[in-house]
Amino acid sequence: MTVMIAQADGVMTLTLSRLDKKNALSAQMYQQLSQALQQASADPQCRVVLLTGGPDCFCAGNDLADFLAGGSLNHEHPTVQFLHVLSQFDKPLIAAVAGLAIGIGTTALLHCDLVYATADARFQMPFTSLGLCPEAASSLLLPKLVGYQRAAQYLLLGEAFDGGQAHQMGLVNEVVAAADLLALARQKARQLAALPAAAVQQSKRLLKQPLQQQIQHVLHQELAEFEQLLHSEECKTALKRFFQR
Repeated sequence: MTVMIAQADGVMTLTLSRLDKKNALSAQMYQQLSQALQQASADPQCRVVLLTGGPDCFCAGNDLADFLAGGSLNHEHPTVQFLHVLSQFDKPLIAAVAGLAIGIGTTALLHCDLVYATADARFQMPFTSLGLCPEAASSLLLPKLVGYQRAAQYLLLGEAFDGGQAHQMGLVNEVVAAADLLALARQKARQLAALPAAAVQQSKRLLKQPLQQQIQHVLHQELAEFEQLLHSEECKTALKRFFQR
């Protein structure tokens, strides 16, 4: 399994475990993550989900070769399914981030409720350098979180930023020493799991509700633009250079 699943004390922990590929997400991993989140949503014993990766790498983004082999970005595509499941997940979702968090490794965090990271975590959304556009409703959620100019800096220029900068702009709740990262994330997860479940879930629903319809609309819009750009000569050239590296 490239996504390890463990459950204890009301917390389901999902650990990305494809370190030889820097936890780049394959179609299989997207399917495993979607199924795990759906299972967590349906299981009354599961109250919180904690998402993490390795000590040196959270997620290096899409496995591009695998992604390109996946066909049209319709409702059957594993990536598309995951984005919809993630954006509508109804229980608290916590992320613990160390090392690389590239592309979807950053944009997925916009759907998490709490995010903890190490100071040297490296976030980046290099879509334009690949001839592509934002995904995961990041074109909506990032400007709302950090302001338009900063969002343009990270989505248009694709500049990287570290854990301290992510904390300063509000993407990360707390910067933690690497040795303490998982322990703190687990403590917060158990703390949430110990609270009345209905109250927590309804509170999350109320927090998310004002943007939910807009998020689903933007997800569709981004995916349509993304697929169109995939077939452009600029994108094909950029991807060729990427694979040559």
